[in-house]
Amino acid sequence: MAPLNDEQLNQIRDERKEQIMGAALKVFARKGIIGTKMSMIAAEAGISHGLLYHYFQSKDELFTTLVHRAVVGAHEEMANLEKLPGSPIDKIRILTEATMDESGTPYFMLMHQARTSDGVPEKARQYIEQYSMKTFIEQLLPVFKEGQRLGEVAAGDPEELISSYLSVLSGLMVLNAQQDEYYRLPDINILMRLVKS
Repeated sequence: MAPLNDEQLNQIRDERKEQIMGAALKVFARKGIIGTKMSMIAAEAGISHGLLYHYFQSKDELFTTLVHRAVVGAHEEMANLEKLPGSPIDKIRILTEATMDESGTPYFMLMHQARTSDGVPEKARQYIEQYSMKTFIEQLLPVFKEGQRLGEVAAGDPEELISSYLSVLSGLMVLNAQQDEYYRLPDINILMRLVKS
């Protein structure tokens, strides 16, 4: 068997790093930063404890890396909303559907824990503060204002409307993450009534 070249080695390294980050996301989402141990992440990833340290020096570094990825991804999704085709209410519906997609629950919980938990690394807190609710409101404001101008979005203070909308979505995602068998996410049409005129 021929030895692996640098490109192949880098690809293997990148794939392993993604595997570790995926496992860490699941564990942090369930246990929080204080309840998570590196050995739990290694077990979830199916690798040795020692190998994990070849990729991340500490639990804090891994948590911070994931928080950064989550906030940047959320920021980009909000920033791209205005560029989507369709009317403002169509765009808000797309955002609502994307937010309520259960595949994003671990990232949502990670961000929620970074905002509310003890023991969060300072750099992760800085990322969360950099992409605060205020940032998301500012990003959504043009879409909501245009929707109000067209009569598609409920009248009133658009910032207050956006804040309420995001708070409801956040609360729903926290409840959904609890995996209560009697809880289910509401129909998107019900949620859209919060913002439709």
